[in-house]
Amino acid sequence: MSKKHPIISVTGSSGAGTTTVKATFDQIFRREGIEAVSIEGDAFHRYDRASMKAELEKRKSAGEDTFSHFSYDANELGKLEEVFRTYGETGRGETRHYVHDDEEAARRGVGPGQFTQWEPFADNSELLFYEGLHGAVVNDEVNIAKFADLKIGVVPVINLEWIQKIHRDKASRGYSTEAVTDTILRRMHAYVHCICPQFIETDVNFQRVPVVDTSDPFVARWIPTADESLVVIRFKNPRGIDFPYLTTMIEGSWMTRANSIVIPGGKMDLAMQLIFTPMVHRLVSESKRA
Repeated sequence: MSKKHPIISVTGSSGAGTTTVKATFDQIFRREGIEAVSIEGDAFHRYDRASMKAELEKRKSAGEDTFSHFSYDANELGKLEEVFRTYGETGRGETRHYVHDDEEAARRGVGPGQFTQWEPFADNSELLFYEGLHGAVVNDEVNIAKFADLKIGVVPVINLEWIQKIHRDKASRGYSTEAVTDTILRRMHAYVHCICPQFIETDVNFQRVPVVDTSDPFVARWIPTADESLVVIRFKNPRGIDFPYLTTMIEGSWMTRANSIVIPGGKMDLAMQLIFTPMVHRLVSESKRA
C-alpha cells in the first residue's frame, strides 16, 4: 500500500463480471481527468495457450486433474507482486498482453494465445488499476493484497457465474457447452482454494443474485438480465460509508446488515459511481499531498 502511487485491484473469477467493473472505472477516470495505467490478470499467466495445453496434458497423465488458470502455479504471482510493489514505491512498472482472438491479434501483432512483449508503463500515471483473477492473493509465497490501496471483489452467486461464463465462451471463443463445463469442473478445486480466499481481503464485494430460476446453469438459454437481479454490496469496514445517502440516491435499495446494502441489479453502475468516485478522489488527492 502506497500513499504516493495508489493501486486499485478488482478481483473475480472467469465470467464474474470484472470487465464490467473496469468499464465503470474507465468512465470515472475519464470524467474526473485521472491518468490511470491498467493491467490485466491474463498478462501474468505462466503459459501461453499452446504451452498451457501441453502442461494440462502432462499433469493429467500424472493423475492431476485440477490444474487450471485459477491455480497459483499457473501464474506469475511473484511477478505480479513485484509490479504492485514497484509501482507503489516508484510509480513505474511493466506489463504485457495475452492475446485472446484474431481481432486482438491483428491489433497486437502476435498470434492468438500468445503474449506481447513486456513494456514499461506510460510516465506520469496517477494510479494503477488491475483487473483479473489474483489481485488479492495472500499465501505462503506472496502477499499481493497488502500492496493494493483499494481491493474490490466481484462475486456473483456461482450458478450465475457459470451461466455468464458458458454464454461468453460459446459466443466469443467458439467453445461448446461441454467444453466449458469440463473447464468449470477442472477449476473447482482452485476456485475453492485460490479464488474464494481473496474475498476476505477485499474492501468492497459486489455479489449479483438473480431473482429468476438458475437451478441448472448448463441448460440456461440466456443470462438473467440486470433487472432480473439484485446486487449485495458488502463493505469490509463500513466506517465512513454514508449508507443513508446511498439508499436515498439508489431507488429500491436497502440495508441488510451494518456493513451491507442491497440494490436493484440495474443500479449497479450508479452504485459504483457513487461509492468509488469519492474513494478515487481521496486516493489521488492523498498521493499528490505525499
